Amino acid sequence: MLIGVPREIKSQEYRVGLTPASVRELTGHGHQVLVERDAGAGINTADSVYEAAGASMAGSAEEVFARAEMIVKVKEPQAAERRRLKPGQILFTYLHLAPDPEQTQDLVQSGAVCIAYETVTAPGGGLPLLAPMSEVAGRMSVQAGAHSLEKTQGGMGILLGGVTGVPPAKIVILGAGVVGSNAAQIAAGSGAQVVVLDRNIDALRRIEARLGARASTVFANRDNIERHVLSADLVIGAVLIPGAAAPKLVSRQLVSAMKSGAVVVDVAIDQGGCFETSHPTTHADPIYVIEGVVHYCVANMPGGVPRTSTYALNNATLPYVLMLADQDYRRALQDHAGLRAGLNVCAGKITCREVADALHYPYHDALQVLAA
Repeated sequence: MLIGVPREIKSQEYRVGLTPASVRELTGHGHQVLVERDAGAGINTADSVYEAAGASMAGSAEEVFARAEMIVKVKEPQAAERRRLKPGQILFTYLHLAPDPEQTQDLVQSGAVCIAYETVTAPGGGLPLLAPMSEVAGRMSVQAGAHSLEKTQGGMGILLGGVTGVPPAKIVILGAGVVGSNAAQIAAGSGAQVVVLDRNIDALRRIEARLGARASTVFANRDNIERHVLSADLVIGAVLIPGAAAPKLVSRQLVSAMKSGAVVVDVAIDQGGCFETSHPTTHADPIYVIEGVVHYCVANMPGGVPRTSTYALNNATLPYVLMLADQDYRRALQDHAGLRAGLNVCAGKITCREVADALHYPYHDALQVLAA
């Protein structure tokens, strides 16, 4: 198979779909890899390193999309990239379609086979291709929140860990999954007062086992969410419903009642955000203020540390790229239920129920679409 890796063009996105080590694995399996020139610049990897690993270099994204049977990316295809997709071409990347009707329409019209990292599932459950970026985003959320709390950023001017004689900040984390648990780990290490809310008691138990008395766990009912958000200095939104839009846990009215200069970091913004006042921002312009509350809503947070993120992501995605390349993609998707769960759009049909429900498309069973 000819696998294409275009340079990412989303604002402030420096990651790349494949590392040279992944290219070497793929070429070792007899596949060809075509990498757009300077695609690895954001992770400080020269074209010559890709060539040494066995890749051929393309002078443009147009060439990559025109020649490749499968496109491997990081972020959702931008409008210019979506126009280059061809019927039957495989697109393997993060998509986050539920809050993005424009992208969804373009992918449906393209006729491409669109597999989303974020809905691929592991045999024992979990989201193996989302987890590494969730780890990164969870850890980054605390440092982003700490910076946003500085007075020069519009925050109240508070240090997370406090100092002798001055109490620490209160950090409230909504969600105890991969993002929330990693955020809690860094938050607890900062010396802040940490409260984690979730409806999953087992997830809260895992937080307690990991952090002990350094974090408090609270069941996430409406009363508890309101009480802790109102007393928080920093609130981190870390909720996820696979493939679906994030639930709006914090209303505009509740945001307006928060402390002046408090900060919210909405890690769920890729799926629409869990604060009613959230809208996506970029690394170039990451924050805005609504109702006196600083909002950090960067939609590609791990892109800020692209080298760490790219290598972590490739550790997870490479086995699936090999699976798709080594087998006919139909056979791979038919034989592997976890990979098939990642199929969001195929031959003009929506094959992810959560996306279909969110955007009011007819849902089509993936196996039936593949068989046809």
